[in-house]
Amino acid sequence: MEFRTEVGIERPAWQIEPCARMLFVGSCFADSIGSRFREERFPTVMNPFGTMYNPVSVWHTIEKVLENRAGDEVQDEQWVFITLGTNHIYILKETGEVVDNCQKRPQRLFDERQLSVEECAEWLQRSVDALVEANPLTRIVFTVSPIRYRKYGYHESQLSKATLLLAVEKVLNDNARRTVMKDGENVADARMLTYFPAYEIVNDELRDYRFYAPDMIHPSEQAVDYIWERLVDTYFSDSAKQYLEEWRPLKEALGHRPFNADSEEYRLFMQKTQEKIAAMSKKYPNFAQELKG
Repeated sequence: MEFRTEVGIERPAWQIEPCARMLFVGSCFADSIGSRFREERFPTVMNPFGTMYNPVSVWHTIEKVLENRAGDEVQDEQWVFITLGTNHIYILKETGEVVDNCQKRPQRLFDERQLSVEECAEWLQRSVDALVEANPLTRIVFTVSPIRYRKYGYHESQLSKATLLLAVEKVLNDNARRTVMKDGENVADARMLTYFPAYEIVNDELRDYRFYAPDMIHPSEQAVDYIWERLVDTYFSDSAKQYLEEWRPLKEALGHRPFNADSEEYRLFMQKTQEKIAAMSKKYPNFAQELKG
């Protein structure tokens, strides 16, 4: 007998290699998963301009990131996780611009409206096109945050999530047959777009309040741990999984709190740990860069 429904996850055409460069843009759930990559010493950038919830604000962040990197030489692949929270946007009446953060200013200064499926897809496509143009080796993973928006009302929150899910599906379908050319060669496989079902895992597989934080809205640490395990199992290459096994005892050693930090025993313990870290730094160059940061 089966006592739970397990969400199937499609394996991407490409897999995450050890210490691949990661960019997370989107809702606070992006920070939750991005933090796991950072803990594992992947070179990770998370919401460098603040948390973004809707497709327009996601585009604003990606645009700024690419502007800051203009002129940088593309050296390797990068994985970009785009985590969408809502289709609601806030427009500053004075300028007509979509703001990414209301900065606790009075509600009367803004107009709130909802993006349609087509509008969400259009803004997401802008992000895809810009990322791939900057680096054809970019792999893009869409996710929809499982965090509900109580202030909308739970039915309205579900409608918002449904709009995002339909928009992502449209972008995936529209890009399925598109071809990217570079130096006269077909590099369509490098334009990898996929969807990771974090929303479905929480709502269909972990549908129990024990997997929620005390506010009964955000996923608990246990839920995030499980989502991380599913992501590693499906998206990580064998070499990346081996890397995690090599790093785990060193991570635990660095987190060890001794009874006597001045003892000779602890000094030797840390010396051996640092020697192992130095060996890993030679084996995984991006790992060394992250340690320095």
